[in-house]
Order: sequence, then structure tokens, then C-alpha cells
Amino acid sequence: MKEYKKYYTIPAPPEDVYAALTNPATIQLWSGEPAEMSTEPGSEFSLWEESIVGKNLEFVPGKKIVQQWYFGDQEEDSIVTIILHPHKHGTSVELKHTNIPDGDFHDIAAGWDNMYFGALIDFYQE
Repeated sequence: MKEYKKYYTIPAPPEDVYAALTNPATIQLWSGEPAEMSTEPGSEFSLWEESIVGKNLEFVPGKKIVQQWYFGDQEEDSIVTIILHPHKHGTSVELKHTNIPDGDFHDIAAGWDNMYFGALIDFYQE
């Protein structure tokens, strides 16, 4: 199991970034794909035609999102924690993704950079 931690700067205020990560209609705008998402702890979510599925664990509006991502039958939960910090250029996003299966690590890291936060940065720069 591996861990991925990275910071991203998104040119939008934390409240907007939070909405872009939790509102299904906004997720579809920047990802180009329909999304199932709720800010109800315990609810399940699905992104990119079920390429990413899991359970929402915790929300602090405008500040924090904690999710469990599913990778089949693994013993330890794969937990994604996204913390949003105000930044002079918008929002500093602190990402920590724990317990990533070794065989999925490269694809997950590339996905965070390109499909997830890369797409969100592009969305706000347009």
C-alpha cells in the first residue's frame, strides 16, 4: 500500500473549489462526466462513469472533504482527505490519499494531477 500527498493551487476561492468538488452539476462542468455526489456523510459517490467510487465520510463546508475510495477487497480503507486553505492566488489544496494498492498507484497519482485537479485548474483558468 502506498500514500500520495500533494499540494495544488487553484485560481478560485475555497468556497468555489469546495462547491466544484461536492456539487454534481459543477463536477460535470469541469470533468465532462455525470457525477453522483452528496455532502451527506455516509452517502456513496461515483465519478467518471464509476471509475472512482466510494463513500463520503466527512465534510466541513468550504474547508474539508474526507472520502473512502473503494479498491475491491482490501483490508485497510483507502482514505482521501482534501483540505482547502485560502491562498493569495485562490485556494491551496492539500491532498492526502492513503492505502492506495501498489498496482494502482501510478494511475491514481496521474489521475489526481491530470483528470482531477488538473482539470479543475484548467476550468478556473478559462
